[in-house]
Amino acid sequence: MLIRLGIEDLKCHPERWLNLQEYQSKKIMADHGVAVQRFFVADSANDALEAAQRLKAKEIVLKAQILAGGRGKGIFNSGLKGGVHLTKDPKTVEQLAKQMIGYNLSTKQTSKDGVTVKKVMVAEALDISRETYFAILMDRACNGPVMVGSPQGGVDIEEVAVTSPELIFKEEIDIFEGIKDHQALQMAKNLGFQGALQQQAADQIKKLYNLFLEIDATQVEVNPFGETPEGQVVCFDAKINFDDNAEFRQKEIFAMDDKSENEPIENEAAKYDLKYIGLDGNIACFVNGAGLAMATCDIISLNGGKPANFLDLGGGVKEAQVYQAFKLLTADPKVEAILVNIFGGIVNCAIIANGITKACQELELKVPLVVRLEGTNVQEAQRILSDSGLPITSANDLEDAAKKAVASVAKK
Repeated sequence: MLIRLGIEDLKCHPERWLNLQEYQSKKIMADHGVAVQRFFVADSANDALEAAQRLKAKEIVLKAQILAGGRGKGIFNSGLKGGVHLTKDPKTVEQLAKQMIGYNLSTKQTSKDGVTVKKVMVAEALDISRETYFAILMDRACNGPVMVGSPQGGVDIEEVAVTSPELIFKEEIDIFEGIKDHQALQMAKNLGFQGALQQQAADQIKKLYNLFLEIDATQVEVNPFGETPEGQVVCFDAKINFDDNAEFRQKEIFAMDDKSENEPIENEAAKYDLKYIGLDGNIACFVNGAGLAMATCDIISLNGGKPANFLDLGGGVKEAQVYQAFKLLTADPKVEAILVNIFGGIVNCAIIANGITKACQELELKVPLVVRLEGTNVQEAQRILSDSGLPITSANDLEDAAKKAVASVAKK
């Protein structure tokens, strides 16, 4: 699970997406002693003015808080251009906030209508005199955390690894003993920090490691990890991956999840532990497992069809989830056929079959249904479907299922 906070954009990527606004991400880091820009959050123009005055900064950056990237080049339906603005005048912050808050901001990553801005972040603008790269990540090969750093930051680190591999420094950390002072100081030296900045960078590295452990991260990447002309070491842009399995003990962080910009159907699916992503086609895909979902979408396309969605049932399946899944799929007017593709390892195929028959009967399914089941209790599942008397088309394998689903739409 990934969050990203930055000078220009907050980008979220995920298998199951934890959507944190930039100010929330910065607060998590600041709460753990990591140096970030000073900032306040405002939900009105007056609050933005007060925040700008309280900062007492030489220059202020005002940033619209939405999850989509590309804010800097976005356009508001108020007529204002750009969701990120620099100014030295607090009064200008107020005027800009009036044109941001309550208005829709359209970027390359939003819909045509854009996303309504409810909050803005008023932050101290800092110059960067030098950029480095620093990351901590879990490495299977090392059976624990590893620090990776480079004095060449602010660019794609993969590119640096190819063109200048000698500028990539790696240090394993014993997860039982934790990071040692000499390890942090050596990494600071490798990153090119000098004089008093070297100890300051080492202290920040140790704080980043503590953050990494305390929030159950699998990766904390800071790029750039920079220094200012005034002699500060600051985390200017960071990316954090969370361990989904630690949600039960990171309740405060996961409770911040901002679903306001999701499609309503995605939020409805999440209520039943279903993962739903809408697509442009007309064949609904109902599967268990993200890999199987992608394979199903691909094979539908290869056979001339177009998937209408990506719906992942997951592992611990109950009949009620199957019913709700069908309810979501049939509510989409674009759906002209449903393809169920289940590989029962953890999943009991008989539970799926019972859920399918109940959903078909109670929802009075009116579109063709193709079902391919394989794995645990599959014979019992096939008997349930066969005895139901419902117009369900069974398939022998995924290829057969895809061909039958595409053919059922073509007949219409």
